[in-house]
Amino acid sequence: MPESQDQRQAELEIIYGNRFEGSEEYRNRVWKALIQDWFQRRIPADSTVLDLGCGYGQFINNVVCGRKYAMDLNPVSKSKLNPEVTFLEQDCATTWDLPGNSLDMVFTSNFFEHLPSKAALAQTTREAFRCLKKGGRIVAMGPNIRFVGGAYWDFFDHHLPLTERSLKECLETIGFRSEYVLDRFLPYTMTNAQYPIAFLRIYLKVSLAWKWFGQQFVVIAIKP
Repeated sequence: MPESQDQRQAELEIIYGNRFEGSEEYRNRVWKALIQDWFQRRIPADSTVLDLGCGYGQFINNVVCGRKYAMDLNPVSKSKLNPEVTFLEQDCATTWDLPGNSLDMVFTSNFFEHLPSKAALAQTTREAFRCLKKGGRIVAMGPNIRFVGGAYWDFFDHHLPLTERSLKECLETIGFRSEYVLDRFLPYTMTNAQYPIAFLRIYLKVSLAWKWFGQQFVVIAIKP
C-alpha cells in the first residue's frame, strides 16, 4: 500500500528531529559562513530566491535577497523560518504554488538524493525551469556518489545516487544550460565532524583542498 503524505510528513519530522538534535546552532553557523564566503556573491541583493528542500531554513534565513521562498514537505520547517520567508509546504514533484517566470534562483542543498525516483527529480527540475525567469539559475549541491561510496547509504532516506555529471545531464535534458559544474566541493557531512568555523572559512579559500576532502558536487545551470 503506497505511503500517504501524512505518513511521509510524520517520518520526516522524526528523522530530521533525531538527525539534527543538538546540532542546529552549529549548522546555522556553518551556513552563515558558506553564504558569506561563497554563495552570496552569486545572489543579487534584489533577487527572488526559493530554497528547495529548505529543511530548517539555515540557507534562506541567512541569505540576503529581495524576496524569499522556502519549500519542504516537513511541517516542522515552517516553525524554523524567519517571518519574511514564504513557506510552501508541498511535494516538490507536484505543481509548485508559484507563477511561471517568478524566481531568479532556485537553491537546493543535499535534497535531490532524497527524492524517491528519477521521475520525481525530472518533474521537480521541470517545475524549477517553469518558475525561473529567463536568465534565472538553479544552484544544486549534494553528495557525489562517485566519492562517497557506500557511506551514501548510511542515511535511511537517501534514494537517488547522483554525480555532478548525472545531474548536469538531467538539467540539460529539461532545457537548462550548464554554467558551473564542480565535482568536489565540501566534505560529505559537516554536522557529524563539527569542524571549527575558522577551518571552514580557510577551506573555502583553498580550492586545492577540495580535491582531497570534497565529496559533494555543485552544479549551477541557467534558464536560457
